Amino acid sequence: MGSKRELVLIDTNIFVIDLRYKRDVNFKLNRLFLSFVTQSGSGFTTIVNLLELCGILSFNLNQDQVIDLWTYFQGRYKITVLPEPNLQNDFPNIEINRLFGILSKKTSFGDAFMISVAERFLSFVPTMVTWDDAHFKDKFAGEVLTPDAFLAGHN
Repeated sequence: MGSKRELVLIDTNIFVIDLRYKRDVNFKLNRLFLSFVTQSGSGFTTIVNLLELCGILSFNLNQDQVIDLWTYFQGRYKITVLPEPNLQNDFPNIEINRLFGILSKKTSFGDAFMISVAERFLSFVPTMVTWDDAHFKDKFAGEVLTPDAFLAGHN
């Protein structure tokens, strides 16, 4: 680690805690991590993560609010979503064989799909940050850290 500009792939659970669970035991640390990423401009996530976030929050938001989340997400967090979130785009073309290879490592479909999209569109990002680091061990090609472990390496 080291560089303040280290590029990071951010998992959905980071955003869910920030937007939904203000009383979560990890909320303050989660917010510190997101502030760091916002200031450094080093954050990325996948279209799969953004769709997952919209789905999770759709139970408590109306349709206009879900569209606003989709539309303003990148600006709110100063991160880049790849492939670009455009409602007119086709879904990313992912080889079933690669997806199945990740699934065979005891991975949920959502995590396997996100990893596949990240490999294809964000292969230049060496680090993933998630609260579920054990879920991605030996599945994500780069380093997988929790927000506290990431921040500890940047102090």
